[in-house]
Amino acid sequence: MSIEITNINGTLIWYYYICQREVWLIGHSIEADQENDFLTLGRHIHESFYKREKKEIFIDNTIKIDILSNKKVIGEIKKSSKFIQSARMQIAFYLYYLKKEKGIEFVGELLIPEERKKEKIILTKEIECQIEKAMKDITEILKLPKPPKPEKIPYCKNCAYK
Repeated sequence: MSIEITNINGTLIWYYYICQREVWLIGHSIEADQENDFLTLGRHIHESFYKREKKEIFIDNTIKIDILSNKKVIGEIKKSSKFIQSARMQIAFYLYYLKKEKGIEFVGELLIPEERKKEKIILTKEIECQIEKAMKDITEILKLPKPPKPEKIPYCKNCAYK
């Protein structure tokens, strides 16, 4: 399956697994409240940990790798494991992108410093299929003339779009 990656990024993949309405909002450049306490906390954690690592590597305006090591490992920093599946798929998307668009294979590490957790992420054929489905679905969501109807989920109470 060949899907155009240019309109998809890691943030859209992350939110696809949480809230498809947010996918539409972000994809249409409708910005969330940047002063939201949870966004501020996330930025603080990102800045405070792993200071010796190469951080925030931008590639093709599509992916922003939190940490890049010399051992072909990319790391993604998260403030908690609350949305672990979204985080796994975000880093899997980065691995997918680097493999398909750059011809480079990496291993991923999901890093949750506040919980002292680290999880290795490997791109498998099954995960590639999941990423391709998510990309296809995101493309369809972004084509909608207005956002999907809101669905009340636990994430809503801390949402920066509130």
